[in-house]
Amino acid sequence: MTVDEIVRIARIAVALGMNRMKLTGGEPLMRKDVIDIVKEVAAIPGLTDLSMTTNGTLLEPLADDLHEKGLKRVNISLPTLDKDVFHKLTGGDVQDAIRGIKAAVAAGLCPVKLNMLLLKDVNATAVPEMIKFARETETILQLIELEPVNVRDSFYLANHEPLDEHERILKEKAVKVETRRYMQNRRVYHLPDVTVEVVRPIENTEFCLHCSRLRLTSEGKLKPCLMRNDNLIDILKPLRNGANDEELALLYKSANQKREPFNRN
Repeated sequence: MTVDEIVRIARIAVALGMNRMKLTGGEPLMRKDVIDIVKEVAAIPGLTDLSMTTNGTLLEPLADDLHEKGLKRVNISLPTLDKDVFHKLTGGDVQDAIRGIKAAVAAGLCPVKLNMLLLKDVNATAVPEMIKFARETETILQLIELEPVNVRDSFYLANHEPLDEHERILKEKAVKVETRRYMQNRRVYHLPDVTVEVVRPIENTEFCLHCSRLRLTSEGKLKPCLMRNDNLIDILKPLRNGANDEELALLYKSANQKREPFNRN
């Protein structure tokens, strides 16, 4: 999609009442025109929040410009601080991600959240180190449980790390526990000098009950459900074939009507 196509699709969404957007991927910072996308989307009247999910390795030189153009906050995937483990998991250099995190904080993006996907016998013992890093960088740590979605059963069984024990320790140390009602009732543990959020698997009744998100795939299709690919609606092809805004808005409404609980059966 071009910048103009992305902005038009976003503008129609805002006109229908959607006021919060997140740019994800893949890796959104790989686009050479990502600054233009942020600038144009952030300028849409009625949009109140624009955020991004990134691995952070390309963020350092872009953080100031992204914030200046309207990006408000960022989630950065950081599975570990160990350079060898990081390289094995991602193929990248952990120092690039760390510099990106520090640049995001310095630029004024707030909050900066660190997404730590826990993997048994890989990084699960590194949670205390990551909490310390979040404290030092004034970021929020998100502990994420591995999903049995889009992975082989053998991979899930070998790498799944339950969050129960980690959450028990957090509960003991927390001075305040917050429940995010519209985020699957996930719990946020406010320790004396750092905040840790716990993200449980999302293929459950709580997620479906509170989900109000609509996704746009990289191929220009509206995706009503994160866990399904059998009810997508193509909005890009009609746009390129000359559909007007009213016709494109009807596609949004059709996608919304296709929403149903993933666990309905």
